[in-house]
Amino acid sequence: MFVYLDNSATTKPYTQVVKTMMNALEKDFGNPSAMYSLGIDAEKLIRKSRESVKDLIGKGRGEIFFTSGGTESDNMAIICGAMKNGKRGKKIITTKVEHPAVLESMKLLEKRGYDVKYLNVDKYCNIDISEFNRELSDDVALISIMAANNEIGTVYPIQDLYEHKPPNTIFHSDCVQALGKMRLHHVDLMSFSGHKIHGPKGIGGIYIKKGISIHPYIVGGGQEKHMRSGTENVPGIVGFGKACEISRKNLSDDGCEKISKLKRCFKENIENEISDIRVNTPENSLSTILNVSFLGTKSEVILHRLEEDGIYVSAGSACSSNKKGESHVLRAMGLSKDEIEGALRFSLSGFTTEEELDYTLDKLKKAVESFRSIARRR
Repeated sequence: MFVYLDNSATTKPYTQVVKTMMNALEKDFGNPSAMYSLGIDAEKLIRKSRESVKDLIGKGRGEIFFTSGGTESDNMAIICGAMKNGKRGKKIITTKVEHPAVLESMKLLEKRGYDVKYLNVDKYCNIDISEFNRELSDDVALISIMAANNEIGTVYPIQDLYEHKPPNTIFHSDCVQALGKMRLHHVDLMSFSGHKIHGPKGIGGIYIKKGISIHPYIVGGGQEKHMRSGTENVPGIVGFGKACEISRKNLSDDGCEKISKLKRCFKENIENEISDIRVNTPENSLSTILNVSFLGTKSEVILHRLEEDGIYVSAGSACSSNKKGESHVLRAMGLSKDEIEGALRFSLSGFTTEEELDYTLDKLKKAVESFRSIARRR
């Protein structure tokens, strides 16, 4: 049996997405900037896809600009947002558990003289609201807090945090993991990625609220209203748009609730069948993510044992080239070395079935028992 449970790393594209992209590659290959019909048709597809993204996030008073993915969108929002608002002050607020695209952008800004405050999290990856409030001041240029954590699944109270920010502070939220899995609250800047919602890789977007001004990220031919120059990736954009259409329908049809029930059942079965574990994902979490530490094991060994049985899971985030690095998220949560070393992330999708999870539980139980048995004999 083939079981893919690493949907937080990337997702299988919908069949409709692939067909839409193929059509754009074969027939609608014109340059959207061209003045003849082939270019105009391509531009219409971009316009339609832009509306599909807006429909999924909930139409607010703002615009969507297409990028090459979540990393570029995060970089653009944070670096350009902070520099545009730099006259207000040099202070930035974020958390210790953000995606590397956010944290590395913060490091770059620190080198340019910005003072970045990293909020702590508890053992379930929740931030301390009182600490957030204490850091608020008139010199805060930018706040960047993710909508949901990509390793643990913890959902953050973005709307409440946004309402407490100083009036002229720009608020950014990395919504890459949350898009299509929960209803989003509009803030000043939001980042998205296509391949996390069964769309193509290499395409993403940034939402910029009306009235918020940031510097362009890539200059050149003036595409995307001069916010992100470069000939548009039409096949990627239409694929992203189609994925947003389908994701919106799934949200409306309680697709997330179906996944949530599967995750809840899987979690309970793990708790009942396997001893000495710690469930790292809290109740208030995305329907798709379950992070569990199997004490007395090494997650990489269990991961490869499961791979032999056709099951694909993660030992952490797959969005970094640091394949064997310790999870900065689990470390920030204050977990023990044993808890960190034995942590696995199971991330579900609408394609996941009860049969697949039952099969995974059986193989997981055997893998954990086998590892512990060998470890005891040493």
